[in-house]
Amino acid sequence: METLTAVSARPHTRFRITTEHPTQFIDLTDQVEAFVADTAIRFGIVNIQSLHTTASVVLNEHEPLLLSDFSTLLARTAPRAYWYRHDDLETRTVNLTPDERANGHAHCRALLLGASASLNIVDGRLQRGCWQRIFLVELDGPRTREVSVLVMGDRD
Repeated sequence: METLTAVSARPHTRFRITTEHPTQFIDLTDQVEAFVADTAIRFGIVNIQSLHTTASVVLNEHEPLLLSDFSTLLARTAPRAYWYRHDDLETRTVNLTPDERANGHAHCRALLLGASASLNIVDGRLQRGCWQRIFLVELDGPRTREVSVLVMGDRD
């Protein structure tokens, strides 16, 4: 199971998450709701942002078959086994690290999903639809990830 820890400095916090799978949906909803409640913001916005180019933040239903279907859709849309120019280290000359991973598929998937989500806060509570949950989507795991959470608004 993934681990989740928070490092806080009001009205901002970071969640550190250790993922276990190449593609994984980690539900952050309860942690974000608890953080929003702790800020005492009554009306405002919370922004949840991935601090990585191969992990995304999305809102959707926490239904296992849906998440499996979406993982399959991502694999079909940007397959790991496809040739990506990003992975060609003979040609690529920028943003290289000594332990560079072949992860062009994960970057392409992240571009499709986006890096952040914002939700309204009304009367001190997140405004979510009936089934909406907040997910960090791991696209190049397993890894340790960080998510930045910022709450803005009024306390009265």
